[in-house]
Amino acid sequence: MLNLSQTGVFLYVFAGVGATAPFVIGNLAGQSLSSLLQIGFAYALGIVFALVICSPTSGGHFNPAVTITFVLLRKFPPLKALRYIVAQILGGYVACLLIYLQYRHLILEAEAGLVAKGLYDSLNFTAQGTAGIFALYVAPGSSLGQVLLNEFVCDFVIGLTIWACLDPTNFLAVPAVAPWIVALVYAMCIWGYVPVGLAANSARDVGARLMALTIWGTRAGGGPYAALAALTNIPATILGALFYEFILMDSSRVITSSHAEFLAGHLAHAEHKEQSSSARMGSGSPSTYTSDDKAQIEAIERA
Repeated sequence: MLNLSQTGVFLYVFAGVGATAPFVIGNLAGQSLSSLLQIGFAYALGIVFALVICSPTSGGHFNPAVTITFVLLRKFPPLKALRYIVAQILGGYVACLLIYLQYRHLILEAEAGLVAKGLYDSLNFTAQGTAGIFALYVAPGSSLGQVLLNEFVCDFVIGLTIWACLDPTNFLAVPAVAPWIVALVYAMCIWGYVPVGLAANSARDVGARLMALTIWGTRAGGGPYAALAALTNIPATILGALFYEFILMDSSRVITSSHAEFLAGHLAHAEHKEQSSSARMGSGSPSTYTSDDKAQIEAIERA
């Protein structure tokens, strides 16, 4: 599961940062090779791929803020959460490193152009520079208070949407549609609020920041904004989940059949893993679980 969390973040970052690279390089060369619209769609598709490919086994832990919220609200094991978070950050780091290697010749050409114009020091470690393909920066002179508000509101909306998709009584957010809903809320925030400053995922931000530090050294650090970008989404996601849990969730609603099948499948998978482990130790017993086991579904609902 740790590898799947890493793979999920890799797919999400590989798609989004991969679309950002031609956008930045093209702008530096005076050409239009990408756009904010394309970047938003790329991140959205990366999220869909991550959730569809990895979520059935990993549970969809591709954001440290979501994992931490699970620890607080869903009794997720803290030590397991820590391992997940490390894997998530590593997935972002590896994705950014591969993108750098794929675009290296174009990045070096763009940097040579900045040096020739005397703009390397002032531009390269901003959102318009080559380091800005990976690490996130705000425009010089921006108000960090405004950026903090922008980040917090966007992350709150994202957390609220994710928790709505996790609600087994939400008949408009069936499991098969949930990846697209989550992808679209990320795309909406990117399209509308990236120019102000948006990170939205600590794994993407920290993984990319570490990769930028690996390539460019401490100059790529990002200053005070680095902490804001890495940490703001955590309390915002927790607050979004709490808002949904206590304001919008209705315990009198009935669990939908699609959610019941989805949760029953996860329960059966967990039971199968336990039995496989027991069998290897010589104490296995055949599974008696069926997807229409009412007692199991009621247990899922209570959880």
